[in-house]
Amino acid sequence: MQRELGPVLPDLHLLTVLAQTQSFTQTAQRLGVSKGSVSARINELEKAAGVPLVRRTTRSVVLSEAGLRLAEDIEASFARIAESFSHVKDLAGTPRGLVRVTAPVALGRQVIAPALGSFLLEYPEIRLELDLSDRLINLSQEGFDLAIRHTDSPPDTYVAWPLCESRSLLVASQRYLQRCGTPAHPSALSDHHCLMYMRDLDRTWSFEKARGRKRSERISVPVTGPLRANNSEVLREAVLSGIGIGLLPDFTAAEMLRQGQLQHVLPDWKPVGFFGQHIHAIRPWSRQVPRAVRCLVDHLKQVFEQ
Repeated sequence: MQRELGPVLPDLHLLTVLAQTQSFTQTAQRLGVSKGSVSARINELEKAAGVPLVRRTTRSVVLSEAGLRLAEDIEASFARIAESFSHVKDLAGTPRGLVRVTAPVALGRQVIAPALGSFLLEYPEIRLELDLSDRLINLSQEGFDLAIRHTDSPPDTYVAWPLCESRSLLVASQRYLQRCGTPAHPSALSDHHCLMYMRDLDRTWSFEKARGRKRSERISVPVTGPLRANNSEVLREAVLSGIGIGLLPDFTAAEMLRQGQLQHVLPDWKPVGFFGQHIHAIRPWSRQVPRAVRCLVDHLKQVFEQ
C-alpha cells in the first residue's frame, strides 16, 4: 500500500490545496509551481484514482463529489504533517522560514511596513510576504500565516494576540467647518457631507456619550456624502481637501490632528460599532505556532506599544 501511495502523495497534497483555493493559479502560487504543472498533476492523479476529481470550466475549478470527499478525508492528515514538520524545524536554533502576512492598506503602510526592516535585520533567515488589502481575506484558503485586523471579537477558531487599543475619530478640516458649520450633536450630521467607507452599507454612524453613573446615551444617524472609499488614507485626503467630515481610525488621523490640519468633531461623543476598538494579530488555530510567526508577533507588539 505504501508503495502504491508513494508516487501520488505530493499530488494528493496538491488536491487539498486546490480544494481550498478553487483555482489552478492560486494553487500554483501557493506551491511555487507552474499553473500547467498543477493541471498535469491533477490529470495524473485522476488516472491513478480512476475517477474524475475536478470539474473544470472557463471560470472556475470545482471538485467532483469524489474529489471533494478525498480532499476532506486527507486534508487534516496533511495539516498535521505540516504542523509536525514545522515544529521539528523550530527546534533548530535560529527562527527561519517564510511568513505570509496580510494587513489593511493604511495600517500596513503607516505602521507595519516601517517596522519590517529592523525585524528582518534581527532575523535574517526569516522571509516575509506582506499583502496589503482592505478586503477580508480567508487566511486558510489564501495561505496566509498571519493577519493584522481591527476586531474586538476574534473568531474562536483563531489564535489571536492583542497588539494595541484603537479608536475611531470624527474629523474635518477647518476650511470645511468654517464653510458649513460645526455640528453640536450627532443628529446634525444628517445635514453635513459625510465621507464613508464602502462597507458602511446601511450608511449610518453610531455614537455614544457617557452620562456619569447613568447609562450611556446612544444615537444612530443616517449620513450621506459625495465620496465613499475602501481606504482610510483616501478618505483622510478627501477630508483634508475640505469636502466633508470623515470617520477615520486613529492611526490615520492622529498625526494630522497633532499638526492642526484636522479638527476633532464632536469630541464628547464616541463613535461605536464601526472599527473594532483593538488591533489583533490573528491566525487559524493550530497546536503549534511557528517560531518565525511568534517572533514577528512579538516584534509587532513592541511596535504598536510605542
